[in-house]
Amino acid sequence: MPKLTSSLSKYRKHRASGQAIVTIGRKDFYLGPHGTKASKREYDRIVTEWLAAARPSIWPPAEAAEVTIAELIRGYWRWAQGYYRDKNGNSTGTAELLKPVLKRFRALYGRTYVADFRSHCLEAMQHKWIEMGHSRRYINMNTQRIKHVFKWGVKKDMVRPDTWQRIKEVSRLAKGRTQARETAPVEPVLDDVVDGTLPHLPIVVADMVRFQRLVGCRPTETCIVRPCDVDRSGDVWTYIPESHKTEYRGRGRIVFIGPRAQAILLPYLLRSPEEYCFSPVDPERRRRTELHEQRKTPLSCGNRPGTHCRSKPKRSPGGRYTKDSYNRAVARAIAKANTERAKQGQAPLPTWSPNQLRHSAATEIRQKYGLEAAQVVLGHSRADVTQVYAERDQRHAVEVARQVG
Repeated sequence: MPKLTSSLSKYRKHRASGQAIVTIGRKDFYLGPHGTKASKREYDRIVTEWLAAARPSIWPPAEAAEVTIAELIRGYWRWAQGYYRDKNGNSTGTAELLKPVLKRFRALYGRTYVADFRSHCLEAMQHKWIEMGHSRRYINMNTQRIKHVFKWGVKKDMVRPDTWQRIKEVSRLAKGRTQARETAPVEPVLDDVVDGTLPHLPIVVADMVRFQRLVGCRPTETCIVRPCDVDRSGDVWTYIPESHKTEYRGRGRIVFIGPRAQAILLPYLLRSPEEYCFSPVDPERRRRTELHEQRKTPLSCGNRPGTHCRSKPKRSPGGRYTKDSYNRAVARAIAKANTERAKQGQAPLPTWSPNQLRHSAATEIRQKYGLEAAQVVLGHSRADVTQVYAERDQRHAVEVARQVG
């Protein structure tokens, strides 16, 4: 099988005519006399335009009536893989969310020409997602992603503006006006539930939970704390994450760390400034140490510590937790806690995720200090976003009703 390559088409000489030539998208482009500066400038122009268009298989762009949905998806996917990356070149995860949507889109309409795609086609996709059991919110997000594919196609001359306008007018599914299931809003997690989970967590993850509950940061921001990112010059420390959710919008992010959170974080700051504070290496080392202490086989028999390790294991602890591994650690701890509670005849703990700790912190701050304080702590640019995280404090309304009503 030939080796696949992504190298650029070469600047070549056409022997019959003596001209320079380059082949892109199954088409030959004659550039002028071979070896001249003008031919090389023409080569640079054509290749640069092709790269800017995300390496389409057909070049120059065909008329919109000749472009299929599969070709549109192929070009958009190549662009998305390069666009949705952070400043370190790592994928932000948005591309992975796009993959199942584009796959379903291509399965249904891959052979359809872009010019023949109508509003009812997108509405048919919405109904297909409803039949598959997806939630209304998820379907609306997918609808917006499909619209973005066509919007990108307009910029790349693969979609005609009138086609984009038709797709743009497709409405989002309204609440209560569709058969799509509704998802419950994310609620704050009670401190009693968190306290019941903490004994079953690894020590490092338990400290991550306590730290996040106090400062109200995002799960990812908790995972990437480094000593070099924490300013300890004041009585209230400030933590500037190396990357955050809204960084691509040009917004800054500051996490304020009070005395109680400082006491949790301080032991983890005694390491290299560039290392992550909460590392899964520490609990794994502690787990192996505990297993060794519980060992009943004499050291003269069996394997000694460190002698039965693979040089290249399939899985090894990384330098830091991710939001997914953080979630899994909490889910495993909840399962362990509920197993013990079942043996004792106690009610099981409700499932919760680290993101709910942010909601809990936001609700507490809003009740004590108001919406604006919660907005600043959570790092939101608009108060209406903060209201999604912070539950409304209805005690004032109850008091007003008691006095007035």
